[in-house]
Amino acid sequence: MKLSLDDKNKIYEMHLAGYGSVPISRRFHVSRNVVDYLCKLIDKHGQEILTKGYTQHSNIEKLKAIKRVLEDNESIWSVAVDLGLRSKHTLQQWIKSYISNGYNVITKKKGRPSTRDKEKEDSRRAGEGERTSSRAAVEEDRRSRILKKIVCLNSQGRKEDKEQLTEAVTELRQELKCSLEFILETINSNDSLPHLPRSDYYYWKNRTDPDSKNSDLMDAITTIYTDNHKRYGYRRITLQLKNEGWTVNHKAVKRLMSKLNLYGITPRAKYKSYKGDFNGTVDNKLLDKRVDTKRHRTEYIRDFSTSDVNEKWTTDVSEFHIAAGKLYLSPILDMHNREIVSYNISRNPSFVQTTDMLNKAFSRFKDLSHLIFHSDQGWQYQMAQYRKALKARGITQSMSRKGNCLDNSPMENFFGKMKNEMFYGHEYEFKTLEQLQKAMEDYIEYYNNKRIQVKLKGLTPCQARNQSLYSF
Repeated sequence: MKLSLDDKNKIYEMHLAGYGSVPISRRFHVSRNVVDYLCKLIDKHGQEILTKGYTQHSNIEKLKAIKRVLEDNESIWSVAVDLGLRSKHTLQQWIKSYISNGYNVITKKKGRPSTRDKEKEDSRRAGEGERTSSRAAVEEDRRSRILKKIVCLNSQGRKEDKEQLTEAVTELRQELKCSLEFILETINSNDSLPHLPRSDYYYWKNRTDPDSKNSDLMDAITTIYTDNHKRYGYRRITLQLKNEGWTVNHKAVKRLMSKLNLYGITPRAKYKSYKGDFNGTVDNKLLDKRVDTKRHRTEYIRDFSTSDVNEKWTTDVSEFHIAAGKLYLSPILDMHNREIVSYNISRNPSFVQTTDMLNKAFSRFKDLSHLIFHSDQGWQYQMAQYRKALKARGITQSMSRKGNCLDNSPMENFFGKMKNEMFYGHEYEFKTLEQLQKAMEDYIEYYNNKRIQVKLKGLTPCQARNQSLYSF
């Protein structure tokens, strides 16, 4: 199928939007090689290459390109893209002509050859005793090329399915200029190769993509994915689609994302530091003691459940390290709606940072007498000034057990999400600590007001807080 200029522009737009070559090739009924080559050509020379007229290449330019492939072992694709050729087959024809003419570049004369020239050429060949290739020799050469392509196709470890065979047969028809019956007969007569009936060939050639009806949904998924900086997986994208009015199953979203090669950011291993003891620790108030009388066991179950906001808060300090230095984030998280109540970003993990974080939180809420404030056994939370500040407002202090990071998992989960989504993989993009601090502040604003969560049933933390406040 010959592509129009509009089709080529649409293919490149889908490529920039994140679509893979497989869905694009199925939509426009062309091979994946055509899509890949077109996108690489435009990436190299810009979209103006599509409207540029054909360039006449000199014999010297052709010879340089041919030697890059035959002597320097460069790929035909890369050389053809560098030259700005509309198709890689142009370079293949140059190489074929170069070899068949005794390793010489021959310039074809324009126009149709005259009868006198043709007679002279025929008499010259007859005088030299040159014999033209017989029909049987040509057919034998074509059969060997067909079998070679199909065998190489299987040796690359791809799926031996009818769709792949159909693409190969279509390419062979264009390369060899022979009939479909001849190609299918050559393939089907070899027992070691998978067979392809004529009806199956036309079925797979004219088969439409089953997800073509989901083009609008795929566009919506891509938009949500890119708008959230590739941070959403299929669960959160499903929730956001439902917020926008779509009725779709999470399995369909997962399948379409895999088809589009869209994947959320996966978590990395977290840094674990030793927590000392300065004789200022308190018990963990978030543990439920359960006694199993049958097995004679006592178990402690962590309880992070809440019924309203400002029931259970948690805090911790995390380090962000770049080449310019380090920044320390000290936030307070509400376990009910996972909201960051207040935070402080400092270049040193000092007690001043902790005090500033507390003052910001206390200025937002006047009555916190029923609050349980949880933390690990860090030195900041064992200081007398810290405990006195909580006690003055009727807040119950709670601490994780020593060496047990799971007791403070809500806070650890937030740090993991934040670093995976805005820090890991982007460390070298921040040239100064000011740039890093701005990115951290922007992310917390995004997290509180825009980032929906599965545990909140598709709501953002601020939406969940407002819903909780207005439910009474």
